[in-house]
Amino acid sequence: MPHGLGGPELIIILVLVMLVFGVGRLGSIGSSLGQGVREFKAGIAGRSEDEPKRLGP
Repeated sequence: MPHGLGGPELIIILVLVMLVFGVGRLGSIGSSLGQGVREFKAGIAGRSEDEPKRLGP
């Protein structure tokens, strides 16, 4: 694991995140994070939202 984090440490971190944000908001945070990553990758690749996506190589 990176930085010496094991299973018990990750579980503690997950519980703390759930206490801070609540279970209901975790789904919206995850989807927003995923959308941000997709937009970042598209920006790096030079595509914009207006261009159609390519389906194959």
